[in-house]
Amino acid sequence: MRAPTGDQYELAVDTPDGRARAVITQVAAGIRSYAVDGIDLTEPFDENSTPPSGCGIVLVPWPNRVKDATWWLRDESGSVAEQRLAVTEPKLGNAIHGLLRYSPYLLTMRTKDSVTLAATVYPQLGYPFLLDTSVRYALSADGLEVTHTIRNAGEADAPVALGAHPYLKIGGVPTADLVLRVDATTHFEVDDQLNVLGEHPVHGTEFDLRAGVRVRDLKLDDGFGGVLHSSGKAQHSLTAPDGRAVTLWTDDAFGFAQVFTHRSFATLPAGDVTVAVEPMTAPANALNSGQGLRWLSPGETFTARWGISASLAVEG
Repeated sequence: MRAPTGDQYELAVDTPDGRARAVITQVAAGIRSYAVDGIDLTEPFDENSTPPSGCGIVLVPWPNRVKDATWWLRDESGSVAEQRLAVTEPKLGNAIHGLLRYSPYLLTMRTKDSVTLAATVYPQLGYPFLLDTSVRYALSADGLEVTHTIRNAGEADAPVALGAHPYLKIGGVPTADLVLRVDATTHFEVDDQLNVLGEHPVHGTEFDLRAGVRVRDLKLDDGFGGVLHSSGKAQHSLTAPDGRAVTLWTDDAFGFAQVFTHRSFATLPAGDVTVAVEPMTAPANALNSGQGLRWLSPGETFTARWGISASLAVEG
């Protein structure tokens, strides 16, 4: 029986910490599992399942939400036309996570430790643009590196942003016991539809996660901005009581992140928490606000990189 996420691309490489393995899916070009020496570093799901709660998927051509599934496009003459996307978050009335969430990607390159997948965004309801996209996963002793490329294949400037939806963990340690650090300086206030109302400094607030907060003490489905980069790289992490850590790093294309502490994840017992740390090149509702949005001219290409690494040595 064929998997609901299509073909499964298994990557493997030997590392000083043990054998690293990852499984990437054809549908949504997502991470179904990633483990080192049998220790899961992302929340896995079964091959016969769809990705629970967006687990591991690629978010293109926008991450997060578009308020009321509606935005306005100004053309070269200055006229403004309403663009109505499909409502893909019916409970809140928004469009969420882009247009390739359920799309199969084409295999363009494959080795034992890497895979490159490609998909086209065709002009459609609410998004009248043509994009060629690809994502490359490469597994090494340094971790799992992800490279996204978007090329405007159309004849008009196209608005683009991207993100990803990994749930991080350290296998064998309850995620509630991990300490989450998010290296961001601002937090997005939202309304009842989880749409942005404003952006505020995190300093002195409960949303300042730069020094680390235990996951059990957090209840978040929140966006963060002002992500801090040092030498072109930002790092967000989960650390276990024994000192082991998993880190999500991003290049400077990713100025934003969404953090979701999920307590009803389909593969976990009710009440157990898992945490998505979602790198984003633009925040929620960027098609309306313009914040972080890139307008690619015809033929122009945008590339962004992020990855997951781990320190698995136990302290003491």
